[in-house]
Parts: sequence; structure tokens; C-alpha cells
Amino acid sequence: MAGVAGLILAGGLGSRFGGPKAWALLPDGLSFLDVCTASLRAAGASPVAATLPPGTDDPMIDGLVAVPLPGAGLDMFASLRIGLQRLVREQGWTRVAVLPVDHPLVRSATIIALAAAAAPAVIPRHRGKHGHPVVIDRASATAMADGVLTGPTLREVLHEIGAVDIEIDDPGVVANCNTPDSLASALASLT
Repeated sequence: MAGVAGLILAGGLGSRFGGPKAWALLPDGLSFLDVCTASLRAAGASPVAATLPPGTDDPMIDGLVAVPLPGAGLDMFASLRIGLQRLVREQGWTRVAVLPVDHPLVRSATIIALAAAAAPAVIPRHRGKHGHPVVIDRASATAMADGVLTGPTLREVLHEIGAVDIEIDDPGVVANCNTPDSLASALASLT
């Protein structure tokens, strides 16, 4: 979809997973970061950036801009701001899909549907439960990057800018794969 950027939040240390979730593997051998990048790119997102743990080398994934975080222990909103600061330097997008790396099962069709919604921000819901990715318009993303919208959490910013919920028939939006057990459970529920 033209005019959509992608931001993968993958800067955490992944202590519950046993290491950074960006490098966690799905059964097909692809990393969470590979799959999230591919889903965003298949939805037409460009550019696609990913915040990564401090000191991370560029993973050399086609179409991905690596944004290593400056230090460990940053909260999700700080990681989001750093990623948005990188993206707002790029032209050609009007909305950004923000996808935490621990949601690698989201379908590209879901990203397309969310990006098409006419609202400052969109939150997917599956069977009444909120999920990811959220899609944010450029003005709101720029305001977050510039420190005008300060959170301290994304949830508060989404409320402030009038985000709307959209019911989505994609269990991947609520499949938070933040531990090996939660990944196994999410995969089992999809079969």
C-alpha cells in the first residue's frame, strides 16, 4: 500500500525468551525480524525500520533500515520515539504501521486493512482483544518523534489522538510471542 512506512520494535533484550526476540526463530527457520519485515514489505510498507538492541550490527535484511538503540533498558515508548525519529527523515509516507517484533504472525492483509482506515490512529482488535500493529498518521508520528506527544506510554498517546478500534479476523494480532511457550501456543492455535 503506497504511503505506509513500517516500524518494528525489536530493541529489547528478550530476557523472557532467552535472548533478543529479533533473532528468535519460527519453525521454518526464519527469525521474527525477518518475518515481520517481510509482512510489512508485502503490505507495501516503505521504508521499513527496526529498533534493535544496542551494539547490534545491521542484520542485512533486504528493505530494512536498522536503528540500533543507544543504550539498554529503554522502555517501549523511548524505543518507539527513536525509531520514529529515523523514519520522519524519509519522505513518501503518510501512515506508519508499528509492529512489535514479538508479533511475527500478523498477516500482511491485516496491515493493509489497518492502513486503509481513515483515522489518526488505528488499533486492531481480534475477538474483543486489542493487538498489534497499530497504525499512526504521520502528523502524530512526527509529534511523538519531536516530543510533543510524550506518553509516557503509547496507549496514552493513542487515546489522546483519538485512535479507533477495528475488528480484524487475524489471530496474529493478539499472538504475543514473548516466550517460547507463548510462541508454541500461538502456533498451535493457528493450525
